Amino acid sequence: MKYSEVLEKLGLSKNEAKIYEVLLTFGEQSVGTISEKSGVHRRNVYDSLNRLMEKGLATEIIESSENRYQASEPKKLSEDLAGKFEMLDNVMPELDKLYFSTPTEYRVHTYKGAEGWKQYMRDIIKTGEDFYSIGAEGAWLDARVKSFFPGFLDQIKKKKIKMHHLFDFDVKENSHPIIKIVGENYRFIPKKYSTNSGIDVFGDRVNIMHHQYLGQVGNPEEIMFTVIVNKNLADSYRTWFKFMWDSCDNK
Repeated sequence: MKYSEVLEKLGLSKNEAKIYEVLLTFGEQSVGTISEKSGVHRRNVYDSLNRLMEKGLATEIIESSENRYQASEPKKLSEDLAGKFEMLDNVMPELDKLYFSTPTEYRVHTYKGAEGWKQYMRDIIKTGEDFYSIGAEGAWLDARVKSFFPGFLDQIKKKKIKMHHLFDFDVKENSHPIIKIVGENYRFIPKKYSTNSGIDVFGDRVNIMHHQYLGQVGNPEEIMFTVIVNKNLADSYRTWFKFMWDSCDNK
């Protein structure tokens, strides 16, 4: 079977995927032949065929000797997916509202990889509150997520989210391009306090980057950082940020 695994990922059961591929490959077939070619037991073929017909992916041909079945056009799969995406898009704003309005006393989780980093950037947009960064290294321009950044920045501006950066001294010393991108609310931590960790605070979230270097977060193999969700802790970090802000160089 060449395509059954893909069909499963699109929502078909294992038996449905095997049977649909047989019908696509060999055309209209009897139940016995479908069972033989798909490796699905005959008694299970009937159930799977009924589900495929309910999904509009197969049709039954009534004959006096033995009924036969044929596959519907594969584009029906994309039509079904488009309908599901439209349905999801319609309810997504309300689902987001539920997610962000649910009281959370304390929660800790880890984001990993480029997709985890993008999700962290989406969290900033969804939260819609001012953003504070301590020890920033310009990691938004990491090559693994750089293509995601322009759209992220557009949303920051659209939602009028104010960004406040306390950059690591490396950023100043190397004139990193992030300086010209983030606006005017930035200062630099003195060189003697330079580290390879960073903290971002927004809404009820504190994101801790364990390893970051100039223009990069995480090691070359994997991005990974810790997210703490707790409003009281986030408020405390914002207070400490303001103390550090007042103590740091003004550009």
